[in-house]
Amino acid sequence: MQNKNITVVKSMDVLNLFLQHSELSLNEMVDLLGVPKTSVHRMVGSFETMGFLQKNNEGKYLLGLQFLQFGQLVADRLDIRQLALPIMKELRDTAKEAVNLIIKDGNDAIYIEKLDTPHPVRLYTKVGRRSPLYAGACSRIILAFLTEEEQEHYLQETELAAMANGTITDMERMKEVLAEARESGYTISYSELENDTVSIAAPIFDHTGFLAAGLSIAGPDSRFGADRLPELIDLIKNAAREISSQLGYREGNQ
Repeated sequence: MQNKNITVVKSMDVLNLFLQHSELSLNEMVDLLGVPKTSVHRMVGSFETMGFLQKNNEGKYLLGLQFLQFGQLVADRLDIRQLALPIMKELRDTAKEAVNLIIKDGNDAIYIEKLDTPHPVRLYTKVGRRSPLYAGACSRIILAFLTEEEQEHYLQETELAAMANGTITDMERMKEVLAEARESGYTISYSELENDTVSIAAPIFDHTGFLAAGLSIAGPDSRFGADRLPELIDLIKNAAREISSQLGYREGNQ
C-alpha cells in the first residue's frame, strides 16, 4: 500500500464488487469484503451522495448514472486506429504481410487503416476502400459477429454477387461459413475480392462486448500455403485480441 491512500483503495474495493455483480445489498457487500459494516455503510453512503451508486426499489445498490458520463468520455477518446496501429505494425513485421483494419459502414466494410507488406508483390488496397460485408475475410468477419437479427436482415436484403473467382455466392454456404467463423474466431477467404489472393481475419470487440472492427492479414496465395496457415491464424487472433483488450474488452463481455 506504499504511496497509496488506504481509504481510497478500500473505497475502490466497494466499487470493484460491481464488476462481477449487477446489484448488491449492504450486507452482501459486507460479506464479500470482510470489513466492518459501519465502514462499508459510510463508503456506500458517500458514493450514493455523489451519484456513483444508487439504490433500487428492493433496497439493493447498483452503479449510478455518473459512471455512464465518465464511461462515455473515455469511449469518446478511444481512437481505434491510434490504439491498433502499434499492434498492426508488430503483426506486419512478424507476418511480413499486409495488415488491414476495417469497420462497418452501412452495408459495406470500409478500410480505415492499412500497412503494406515489405514484399515487392503486394495487393492493391487503400484507406477508404469499400467492400461488401459478404466478400473477403476482413469484411465477412464483421458480418459473422453482427447480432443474429442484423445478420439475417443483411442476408435477406443482399444479393451475393461474384466479385472474383472465389466469391461465395451460395446463401447456404455463406451461412455455414459465418457460423464457422463465430465458432472458431476467425475466417479465411480465397480469391473472393481479387483472384489469387488469401486473407485471414479476426474480430475486434469494444468495451461493451460488441463488434468494433475487423483485422486481417492478406497477400497473394503463393505466400499462404497450408503449412503456414496455423501460424498466421494464431497471429491474427492474438493481435485482434490485444486490440480488443486495449479497447476495454474482457472475455465474457459479449
